Amino acid sequence: MAEIAAVYGSPRRKGNTANLLKHAVEGARDAGADVTEIVLRDLKISPCLEIYGCKQTGRCVIKDDFRQIEPLLDRMDGMMLASPIFFYAVSAHTKAFMDRCNAFWVKKYWIDKKPFGKKTYPRKGLFVSVGSTGGKRLFDGAILSVRYFMDALYMELWQSLVFRHIESEGDILEHPDMLKDAYDAGIALARELGCRK
Repeated sequence: MAEIAAVYGSPRRKGNTANLLKHAVEGARDAGADVTEIVLRDLKISPCLEIYGCKQTGRCVIKDDFRQIEPLLDRMDGMMLASPIFFYAVSAHTKAFMDRCNAFWVKKYWIDKKPFGKKTYPRKGLFVSVGSTGGKRLFDGAILSVRYFMDALYMELWQSLVFRHIESEGDILEHPDMLKDAYDAGIALARELGCRK
């Protein structure tokens, strides 16, 4: 059975990306995956302080709630990460979480000395996002950040599911087709990770 981390990065508990991710989680579970949900707004996670205590063991030395989720990040087979767009980037909650995974980057490239440029991705990731405008490049910055964040976790950004012109809380509920896309993406990710239910 594949284990997936579902990371809610919205500052709103019932926001649009949260609703989309809930549907993706449902799809992954229906396909047989074991999904653990992480709500970043409920955790106290400091930004990376760049003190490089992780250079010794590959573990972040900051003592906060990030330590609760490190074991899951070590063992998971895949991730579903959801964040709304803020100024063409992910939310502050999401960015703090991503930056704290710098310890995994340090372990991969400095401690384990994996060569740069050689991409080996045993894991798969799904990024889910919404933005309020219709800008052509609205998601470019976020997707690029997510891709390189996932690389530190030996994970390929397998799919990005993004929707424009979604802003007010609950707007996504008026688009059942988008919710179905998220559900289907959850199923597809679970199957990509080997679930055959």
